[in-house]
Amino acid sequence: MIENYDLDDIVQMKKDHPCHKSSYWKITRMGADIKIKCEGCGAIVMMERREFERKCKKMIQKAQKVAE
Repeated sequence: MIENYDLDDIVQMKKDHPCHKSSYWKITRMGADIKIKCEGCGAIVMMERREFERKCKKMIQKAQKVAE
């Protein structure tokens, strides 16, 4: 389970997406629910934060923060 994740981070889930094009997901929305997008086919999945934390395997790439 990962703890420090943020918008636009790339994560790997415990199970691959059925498209088999990529095993990586991009976090596109955060709140009470988390929305992730498959990097292979572009499919979008929305799940509760608790479910996301349980199903997430590891952090692949942190999002680049732009200095304001």
